[in-house]
Amino acid sequence: MPYHIDLFAVFILLGVVQAIFLSFFFLSRENRKNDVNFFQGLMLLSMAACILEIFLMYTGYIVDCLFLVDFSEPFALAIGPSFYLMIRSLIHGSVSRKMQLVHYIFPVVYFFLLIPFLIQSNDFKYNSWVYAYHPNLPFRDVSVGYDPRWLWVTDHHTLMSLVSIGIYFLFGLVEVIRAFKEKRESFFAPVHSVLKKLRSGILHMTSATVIIFVVKYLNIDDTGDHLFAAYISFTIYLTSFNVISHSGFFRQVALSEPQKYKSSGVTADAQKELLDKLAMLMTRDKPFLQSGFSLPELAGKLNTTVHVLSQVINDGLGKSFFEMVAEYRVEEAKRLLKEQPHVKVEEIAEQVGYNSKSSFNTAFKKISGKTPSEFRSA
Repeated sequence: MPYHIDLFAVFILLGVVQAIFLSFFFLSRENRKNDVNFFQGLMLLSMAACILEIFLMYTGYIVDCLFLVDFSEPFALAIGPSFYLMIRSLIHGSVSRKMQLVHYIFPVVYFFLLIPFLIQSNDFKYNSWVYAYHPNLPFRDVSVGYDPRWLWVTDHHTLMSLVSIGIYFLFGLVEVIRAFKEKRESFFAPVHSVLKKLRSGILHMTSATVIIFVVKYLNIDDTGDHLFAAYISFTIYLTSFNVISHSGFFRQVALSEPQKYKSSGVTADAQKELLDKLAMLMTRDKPFLQSGFSLPELAGKLNTTVHVLSQVINDGLGKSFFEMVAEYRVEEAKRLLKEQPHVKVEEIAEQVGYNSKSSFNTAFKKISGKTPSEFRSA
């Protein structure tokens, strides 16, 4: 049977290549420290596996690599969890290892349940492909003593994938709605850069989910998979465009610019996003109350590097890390001095992260213009 190559096939294949390339970028040693990048990289790899198999099935090249028949089924079940965990990372900053294990356990279990099918002969897998895509072609003579898909779960993979995507889409939607309500912003006109990303992700996932459900409903035997594979490829192209548009490569500076800007790859959008995350972390978690609070510790909490964070604080806030921390501590001390009028100044100093009363008094007067005692009595 001749191979079938058309515009859909080319479009899908280029999407596979693009997704694999992007996944390596997101999962590189430095980038994967950020949970958002890590889960987006896993989602792209899962998408690449799924549309690669669709490409092979659609074009007929699967006959040259029959061992890949249905290999992408566990990856399809990982798309939903990756999307949801990416959303949570964007909102909360990170995801615990326990939560990751909980949400990825089913794709892993499914892989082991699929092993009886994966170890079958090429003739058996050829018959599976023909049954789904070319039922008019003759089957090969092969005998198996048991049903490799004897479990209901593996025998209804398409349904399980649709249910998984639908459930995790709803989980993600709930998280996004909560985030918009907390920020009191409109879904249709968000201002915060993270909310813009969340809205974009929800809209892409909504359209992809609708297309997948419609195609699967109209093509029960998987013969229309190339349609939503083409759409998934399109979303991968959009991701590539977004990554490139936010890259610092096209914002090259001249040799005459100050050195600190020449070596910087932080864009204005990235700086604003990091400053928003910084403000949220400092206000919500108040890590500065720990006496040993440091720049490396803060960089770790924000999933960035010390160099980048230091530059963003210096350029974006116009102050050093220590000046910023001192301002947060003094503001907290002001609140405590008023709310706890009978607590000694030394104890207030310890509560906001100072080990020395003199250091506390110096910082407090420098920022507020008064000593802690003067402020309390005013």
